[in-house]
Amino acid sequence: MAHRHFKIFKPYGFLSQFVYEQKRKKKLLGELYDFPEGTMAIGRLDEDSEGLLLLTTDGKVSEGVRSKKVAKEYYVQLDGIITDEAIALLKNGVEIGFDGEKYTTLPCEARKIENPNFEERSKKVRDDRHGPTSWASITVNEGKFRQVRKMTAAVGFPTLRLVRVRIGNLHLNQMKSGEVIEVEELLNQVISQP
Repeated sequence: MAHRHFKIFKPYGFLSQFVYEQKRKKKLLGELYDFPEGTMAIGRLDEDSEGLLLLTTDGKVSEGVRSKKVAKEYYVQLDGIITDEAIALLKNGVEIGFDGEKYTTLPCEARKIENPNFEERSKKVRDDRHGPTSWASITVNEGKFRQVRKMTAAVGFPTLRLVRVRIGNLHLNQMKSGEVIEVEELLNQVISQP
């Protein structure tokens, strides 16, 4: 049987999984679409993160996409107006905590961007009276737990909203929150040269 692959715009408030064993009721990916049995998320986006998430029924594809060869780009809304100094620190790598240890992130791409004007999310980010916000693009090839959030906090600009917009050569483009698109040959699309 042929494997199937999907790209989805994971909404805020959903877990990147199909089964949740704890008592509390959580929103799961299966609520968005009738996925075939054996579908798994490739990597994760936290419950409070949004954006591009790839799904597959093929474990080999999952391994390939999660490799350090594949860049992941995030648009982050930050508390405060991010400075050029903070962007430079992010690019060079910053020290974050990971599994109780200190960890210095690998150099990455980071730049200020204009507000990408995503649709409002289900829970408002915050009230404008709490001060200005700004947006940055951060592209990493590694994916430690909550890494991008920890990186922006380490340079003094906590993340208020995080949206993954690209995995390799696959982009979120004009997808709407909760939208699911079935794709062919997922791995080739992610790592092929544009």
